[in-house]
Amino acid sequence: MNGERIGKYLVRGVLGEGATSRVFLGYDPFAQREVAIKLIFPEVLKDRERGRLYRHLLMNEASLAGKLVHPHIVQIYDAVVDDNVSYVVMEYVPGGTLEQFCTPDRLLPVDRVVEIIFKCTRALDYAYRLGITHRDIKPANILLASGDASGGDASGDIKISDFGAAILNTGDQTQTQVSGVGSPAYMSPQQVREMPLNHQTDIYSLGVVMYQLLAGRLPFQASNNFSMVYQITNTDAPPPSAFRGGIPVSLDSVVARAMQKDLEARYASWDAFAHDLAQAFRNRQLSARRSEFADSEKFETLRGLPFFYDFSDVEIWEVVRFSAWDEVSPDTIIMKDGESGDFFCFVVDGELRVLKRGRLLSVLTAGECFGEMAVIGRIHHTRGADVIAQTGARVVTIPGQALRNASDACQMHFYQAFLEVLSARLAQANSRLAST
Repeated sequence: MNGERIGKYLVRGVLGEGATSRVFLGYDPFAQREVAIKLIFPEVLKDRERGRLYRHLLMNEASLAGKLVHPHIVQIYDAVVDDNVSYVVMEYVPGGTLEQFCTPDRLLPVDRVVEIIFKCTRALDYAYRLGITHRDIKPANILLASGDASGGDASGDIKISDFGAAILNTGDQTQTQVSGVGSPAYMSPQQVREMPLNHQTDIYSLGVVMYQLLAGRLPFQASNNFSMVYQITNTDAPPPSAFRGGIPVSLDSVVARAMQKDLEARYASWDAFAHDLAQAFRNRQLSARRSEFADSEKFETLRGLPFFYDFSDVEIWEVVRFSAWDEVSPDTIIMKDGESGDFFCFVVDGELRVLKRGRLLSVLTAGECFGEMAVIGRIHHTRGADVIAQTGARVVTIPGQALRNASDACQMHFYQAFLEVLSARLAQANSRLAST
């Protein structure tokens, strides 16, 4: 198989096989990157009973090529659908799926589970804003971007895959819903009843995934689909903490709300779901040490700062990756007058004093940035004042080089925000001069 081609792609090996397709590890010689190629078995599309459905799902996934660009969604690069050969070319994600962490003997740490689910909420909210409801959220469709799957290493980021069953709202029309797709154990009550669906069906399914990752079992146990459907629509699952110690009550509540049968009681938005997950970290129920900050907490914190108001979710994730987060004690010197330093900072909480030759110039509080002039100047990275922690504080540091290597959109929003900060400071200075 090694050395053969599928279209323009070199085949390097087999990654896996399912009932309808075989997935190959391939190489794109033009883009010079490894890819995953899902080759559909020809007989599947010719099947009298299910061929039309499978063709619909394939066309669905192919239509998303180049459209879903998010750090936590598997990108679809290319697709070919014809009578002779049909395949979808995707981003290669090497770490395996979350299925391996759904049994009691291989559970992930609770904080890691919350981190994964938080990232899923942000990715699915991004898709929702593009008019896409996934409709088949389950551990098998959440991939680990890195790590040794065989060794149980679940470190690194996650990527949501397989949007073949998605409902697409193009703006002009909503694609007709197709029945008979999805995995019954993860379906919402509305989905098993074949009712009209929106993003809240994905919220329910992600709640089930969270339950399974926390408890090591599905919320409903059944020997057949009929029994499973009955429980999904009529019974309440015991909380995850009933099967695993150390799960805070607040997380039981998050899972329960995500899995509410009634749409009115379920989370109405991905933002509300994400907020409650981030709140768990903020309350320090999950964090082992104050010096550690989860990505979900970083994202939620930056999203709440006025400086980042115009940043997209994708750009916020970019900042999360290249920023450093520290907790400092009172009287810690963060910047020193006259010293060089190619970085700038934000105050997340607490208070910092800005002094020049011992004279207090200002007090910085949550949300304010400082040190940006050394970075904007590009040439002379010299500090013009001392910045010292007045209280215990959390500080985010952005290296200047990281900003210069950031995406064009991210850089643009930073410099736009810098202009607003400088404009506000100038107006404040003019106001002070006028009053003297």
